Amino acid sequence: MFFNCLQKFNELLYKQNKKKEPPLFKAIDNQLKNNRRILKTFNKAGKSIVRKSDLLKEGFNPKYFTHYWKAQNGNLYLFCYEYGFMEKKEERAIKYVLVKWQKYME
Repeated sequence: MFFNCLQKFNELLYKQNKKKEPPLFKAIDNQLKNNRRILKTFNKAGKSIVRKSDLLKEGFNPKYFTHYWKAQNGNLYLFCYEYGFMEKKEERAIKYVLVKWQKYME
């Protein structure tokens, strides 16, 4: 009987915790996955240039990335898994150069 009550209590506790906001690491993981999906959608050719505002409208958050790569020319690319981006000011608009990870970047 005691174990039945304990089991029911644990089930209730589990359901209550499930309703709460996701923990921080889960929220970060979700944002990284969302960023990757957005970069993949906008970068079909392997390299492209897109307005920053277009990515932001889709839910992209440039503060979340998995790693970076610094090119020989000094440009710094931030990556969400295998898809990278670099901010570039072009005329009056801020744009991102989108790339896909290449073997030579290792």
